[in-house]
Amino acid sequence: MDETQTLNARNRHWIPSYGSIPAEIDADRYPCVNALLAAAMREFASKPAFCAFGQTLTYADIDRLSRAFAAYLQKVAGVRKGDRVAVMLPNLLSFPIAFIAIARIGGVQVNVNPLYTARELEHQLNDAGVETIVAFDGASATLAQVIGRTRIKTVITSGAGDGSGVAVPGPAVDPSLRGAVALPAAIALGEQLTVDPVDVGGGDLLFLQYTGGTTGLSKGAALSHRNLVANIEQFKAFMPDALQPGAEVVVTAIPLYHIFALTVNFLTYFSIGAKNWLVANPRETDAFIDVLKAARPTVFVGVNTLYAGLAAHPRLAEVDWSRLKLSAGGGAAVIDIVSERWKLVTGSFIREGYGLSETSPVVSFNPQFIDGFTGSTGMPVPSTDVKLLDDDNREAGIGEPGEICVKGPQVMRGYWNQPEANARAFTSDGYFRTGDVGVFDEKGFLKIVDRKKDMILVSGFNVYPNEVEAVVTAFPGIAECACIGVPDEKTGEAVTLFVIAAPGVDVNREALIAHCRAAMAAYKVPKYIRFVDALPKSNVGKILRRELRHLD
Repeated sequence: MDETQTLNARNRHWIPSYGSIPAEIDADRYPCVNALLAAAMREFASKPAFCAFGQTLTYADIDRLSRAFAAYLQKVAGVRKGDRVAVMLPNLLSFPIAFIAIARIGGVQVNVNPLYTARELEHQLNDAGVETIVAFDGASATLAQVIGRTRIKTVITSGAGDGSGVAVPGPAVDPSLRGAVALPAAIALGEQLTVDPVDVGGGDLLFLQYTGGTTGLSKGAALSHRNLVANIEQFKAFMPDALQPGAEVVVTAIPLYHIFALTVNFLTYFSIGAKNWLVANPRETDAFIDVLKAARPTVFVGVNTLYAGLAAHPRLAEVDWSRLKLSAGGGAAVIDIVSERWKLVTGSFIREGYGLSETSPVVSFNPQFIDGFTGSTGMPVPSTDVKLLDDDNREAGIGEPGEICVKGPQVMRGYWNQPEANARAFTSDGYFRTGDVGVFDEKGFLKIVDRKKDMILVSGFNVYPNEVEAVVTAFPGIAECACIGVPDEKTGEAVTLFVIAAPGVDVNREALIAHCRAAMAAYKVPKYIRFVDALPKSNVGKILRRELRHLD
């Protein structure tokens, strides 16, 4: 029985609610993402593709620059099909250039947060077996700290203006990082070379998208070209009016190294010839609003934190929102009051969806015919089956909670080199266990109600307590610790740490925070620290994180 027959054999009770939406998509509409990219660069060659720092690259520019960089990677750096290439960049013009270059030669892009600490970076580079990295100048000091303990042979650095031909002020490459090649120099050399064609198919890997692990170490979701093609087609089926070829303008403020922006903002909108305004640092709110004013977007994608911050800003009303068709939210629950505040200024409610790195990412979304905030994550997208399993692995009924388990062409093949984790991550009949608990209503709308995992969601980013606790325990004077997420108006959830100090030791709170900041990205650092005498435990000594919520 093939994939579609398997799905049709089950009662996907949301299908009658679809209306004109097709129940299935063609996951093989393009043989690979490269074919999708090539088609867009041909059809929309003269149209603007990306804007950043006042500079614009057309689709033809992206084609030319990525081809030259691909030649450099292939002929000079020696990147071969299947090799992992790390990309550690914020939202700069160099990001799409690097990605399309890597994809052209059959490479596998390893997306890296440029704000990672040395500890986080070293693990990811070594786990993925990376030998080539494209890194932001501002992240070069971190890379320099760990490069000697990795397999990295080739470093290409990128400044804020690289790709545009215009110098944009920014941090310099750290002098301790030796032998790095600047991206403009690599492109200039590549322009004198040719790219040998590489046969790339749907089953070939495109991304290793790292996500948290129960051991405290992140693991790479192995996403294929077909996974991404499928998810692009699934999203298009739900929102056709916001995907008019050559007519859309999208502002990308969520990071492209995050799977949400990567699939929706970049690949989906690139495929239909959209103009994409990249925002490298949305925390610079005035500059961000200046971009929104210039762009007059038809599409805006964000997480609840981003929407909340903008909705509270007095200058948001300066933006011309008359063209806005879609405000999409994901990565964390969208709060109803935030959607109301956003709509008050822009006229557009926030249309929520649900997804994970492991599902490329979209599992469900509120489709085009929904005309107001639902408080749910919408319905499963076409060619997708979702079943909810209770603690006894029985399927939950309508209105009953169960772990969300997903099957569809967008679901990863597994975690990179993690056979034991893969055995736990999938049911015996091939459904991916998300660790999230949901409830279906009678029409097939899915609401997230809990998480089986202890994961904390801070501004749409996953924080795994085991990782935080491992870092904290390494601090002198810590006897035991545990952390949970607590509701936070600004970030959705905030990390709260409970600490037992060793006998006779006075642990300095500020020093502990500094220790955490040195070892983890800022969103993982505890916002609240409570010193306690004991932690709730089971009769076998396991810390009961849920009971921490009841401590005074």
